[in-house]
Amino acid sequence: MPLNRLRAEWLPKNIPRELMAGAVATFALIPEVIAFSFVAGVDPAVGLFASFVISIVIAFTGGRPAMISAAAGSVALVAAPLVHAHGLAYLLAAGVLAGLLQIVFGLLRLGALMRFVSTSVRTGFVNALAILIFAAQLPHLMGANAATWAVLVLGLLIIYGLPRLTTAVPSPLVAIVVLTLLSTQLGLPLKTVADLGHLPDAMPSFAWPGVPLTLDTLRIIALPALAIAMVGLLESMMTASVVDELTDTPSSKNRECAGLGAANVAASLFGGIAGCGMIGQTVSNVRYGGTGRLSTLFAGVFLLVLMVALKPWVSQVPVAALVAVMVMVSASTFDWGSMRTLVRHPRMSSAVMLATVAVTVATDNLAAGVAVGVMLSGVFFTFKVARLLDVQAADEADGTRVYRVAGQVFFASAEWFIDAFDVRDTEGRAVRIDVSGAHFWDVTAVAALDKVTQRLRKHGSTVEVIGLNRASEVLIDRLGPQR
Repeated sequence: MPLNRLRAEWLPKNIPRELMAGAVATFALIPEVIAFSFVAGVDPAVGLFASFVISIVIAFTGGRPAMISAAAGSVALVAAPLVHAHGLAYLLAAGVLAGLLQIVFGLLRLGALMRFVSTSVRTGFVNALAILIFAAQLPHLMGANAATWAVLVLGLLIIYGLPRLTTAVPSPLVAIVVLTLLSTQLGLPLKTVADLGHLPDAMPSFAWPGVPLTLDTLRIIALPALAIAMVGLLESMMTASVVDELTDTPSSKNRECAGLGAANVAASLFGGIAGCGMIGQTVSNVRYGGTGRLSTLFAGVFLLVLMVALKPWVSQVPVAALVAVMVMVSASTFDWGSMRTLVRHPRMSSAVMLATVAVTVATDNLAAGVAVGVMLSGVFFTFKVARLLDVQAADEADGTRVYRVAGQVFFASAEWFIDAFDVRDTEGRAVRIDVSGAHFWDVTAVAALDKVTQRLRKHGSTVEVIGLNRASEVLIDRLGPQR
């Protein structure tokens, strides 16, 4: 890595701001990581240890500076059945295997697959995630007392009001400190972080997962590990793309794949669940000044300091204060401009975005939503390209019927190509098919051309095909009927 780039990523202009942004991201991590640990069926310490280790490792190995990675809900959903069926040890073994798969994916440069994810899918992904982040806060508010609502409102007032006075300190950090002091001094009846589950009270320790190294173990963990690897990569790549757009800077998707794999292997060997990029916390980090790897590193270090050294103080942080931070993260993550442009954008693009949101929210699975969005994008694009095929017929002075074909001939447009030739109108006449403006892509296109020529010849026409480009000619020679 060039020295200038290394210096820019590790030594930003405003180091205090970088550290405070990482601290805000840490506080935004705590409630989600604990909640995701319960989803996976493991102790909160497992998720918190994982988040610490992942943040530390990926700060050095990842390809996207300023990105926050930790134990995530999408991975927890995939991991839960394995934990319930076989226990934590098999989850840790699956995490090691998933990390190794991600390293292989990075070495094979599969990060380039992100090119197939359209802007509509990315927008839908971001909006769906914002909705899920907000929805995850609702259980903390259902049946809440007046003090909880008062702290939530006051927290939002500080978060959105303080930047009007000063931006020297991130307002979410101020809100958490002020509300914690206020609730402890007044003895308010509030649910605290300590009520969410057992917090770690020691450093994580290195240990190989306690599973037998047998083929039976591999059979148990293989599919869950592949699912964890794919879901983790998908969410991390999407998060990296969002940060690319927010910061107008590029990132190495292949390095991010391999870096996430290394982080997940390390997390699993230190007793933590596998994780991936956290878009809400990443957006929060970037919004509050995180630009480089230092904020990512500090988010992990600060998390461990909070959970171990400052455990008594952190235990008193009101959950309502963290909910206020997450509501802000949700609001800042949602692409409000996409609502204004929903009508102006092409209907197919809007449909892809809405479908991505709908499927993600309905299934609570980001991977499912993105998969549906990518599939619909491909179908709609194929339909649009197929509709661009044009076949024009004209008669020359000598009576020859000339068909001029322009566009792409492939499986989706082959039927239109065939239907454009009227064999009854050309019976017994010379026919010339000019394909200089067309391209034949697949075996269906080759079969369509052969079908047209055979039909015309069957009705007494002499057929000449001209203008084949080199690629189409090679394809037809290879796939066409041998006569």
